[in-house]
Amino acid sequence: MTDTESFFDRLDPEMCVVTATVGTERAGCLVGFSAQCSMRPLRYAVWLSKVNRTYQVARAADRLAVHLLTRDQHDLARLFGGETGDEVDKFTRVRWRPGPGGEAVLEDAAAWFVGTVRARVDGGDHVCFVVEPEHAGGRGDDGPLLRLRDALDIDPGHPVD
Repeated sequence: MTDTESFFDRLDPEMCVVTATVGTERAGCLVGFSAQCSMRPLRYAVWLSKVNRTYQVARAADRLAVHLLTRDQHDLARLFGGETGDEVDKFTRVRWRPGPGGEAVLEDAAAWFVGTVRARVDGGDHVCFVVEPEHAGGRGDDGPLLRLRDALDIDPGHPVD
């Protein structure tokens, strides 16, 4: 293992589910690359894989919804991380509602926000969507968040190159 690989192997970021809606088309995926990226204005960055169906929908979306999961929501993480929207309508298997602008908001998420996409940055095999939160909510659960190490047993629903 190289020093670079060793560095990244030590990271254990929070996982989130990102949903995108354009018209009647909805998509969502489990995301391991995300973080707050600005304080004023408050902004959050989520990185979506170019091979993921959610990325295809998000490219045309003005807004995204970002959902935090707790460790006890592994089944929800498995659905959004281990299934592909090319084959499965994930939203028939979860409780969701339209958000303020029609976005798909997962009702069982520990916390969520919906925001406007302010920028897109190509980073290689992923594209960063910089989102400015506008509305937030959740079930008020303050349990430990689902982290990368909690989700290592989930095989990606889309191909990984």
